[in-house]
Amino acid sequence: MLAKDALLKKLRRLASKAENRMTETGIPRVSMIQGDVPKHLLAAVYAPMVNLILQGSKAMTVGERTLRYDPATYFVMSVDLPAVGTLHPASTGEPYLAVSLTLDPTVLSTLISNLPKSTEIFEDNAGFSVAAVTPKLMDAWVRMLGLMETPDEVAALAPIYEREILFRVLQGPHGWMLRDIAAPNTAMAKVSVAIQHIRKDFADPIRVETLASKAAMSVSAFHRHFKSITTLSPLQYQKRVRLLQARTLMMTNPGSVSSAAFEVGYESVSQFTRDYTRVFGLPPARDTARIQAELSPLRADRAIQVR
Repeated sequence: MLAKDALLKKLRRLASKAENRMTETGIPRVSMIQGDVPKHLLAAVYAPMVNLILQGSKAMTVGERTLRYDPATYFVMSVDLPAVGTLHPASTGEPYLAVSLTLDPTVLSTLISNLPKSTEIFEDNAGFSVAAVTPKLMDAWVRMLGLMETPDEVAALAPIYEREILFRVLQGPHGWMLRDIAAPNTAMAKVSVAIQHIRKDFADPIRVETLASKAAMSVSAFHRHFKSITTLSPLQYQKRVRLLQARTLMMTNPGSVSSAAFEVGYESVSQFTRDYTRVFGLPPARDTARIQAELSPLRADRAIQVR
């Protein structure tokens, strides 16, 4: 096996064609990203994933918790989380570069069913965390990304390499998170059920009692586990989802602050404006105008490239 630095160098070369947005690789559930991504795109509901940082660094904030990810580290996100990301280039000037694997519970369940049962029990752990990557995990990623150069081999080999990546993660400090995703009776899995309900009906009023019932927990246990995993209360989670959706609506229809507020479930535009400003730092109209101004040069560059 190559040394860690050599493996990292190879991964950077393989991912070097990534763009400043999530770039498909032709490999199921595997994507990559490079460069200075528009900031508003980094505020989103992130799907469960394994993300490997190859160059530069990233800070991820969920609620009041912020973690920093540097080169040759990876993070696992085990449930859908509304988060704000910040990217930084390398100290030597090279752009941010990362690859990710979206987690498929079915693939995880099949893999875990073939492994010895773990006796470890974890309680009250957050749904996202960071760890140093091992040479074996990097080596599996090299083989996975290498399939971009041999696309005719993707169908046969990508499932094997995906299982190996997941197996290596299972062996590390985040292994419990993957096991909890796949097991139906864990707090992680039960909270995930409630999260899917919130995301589906985010514009409707929610009752914690109803969510707790869907998660098959008492109200107190549900609230405790939900806060531990997401760093947010259920109502705070819903509010973040509403605000992110409203921001998207206003990007496609600038100036419609009140209509966006009502569409995502707010009954008061003034309350919406206060919450929006608290999360994004500017009132809705000003924030939308700032984003549009940031995007104008990018759109012009892309138009030139198309010509």
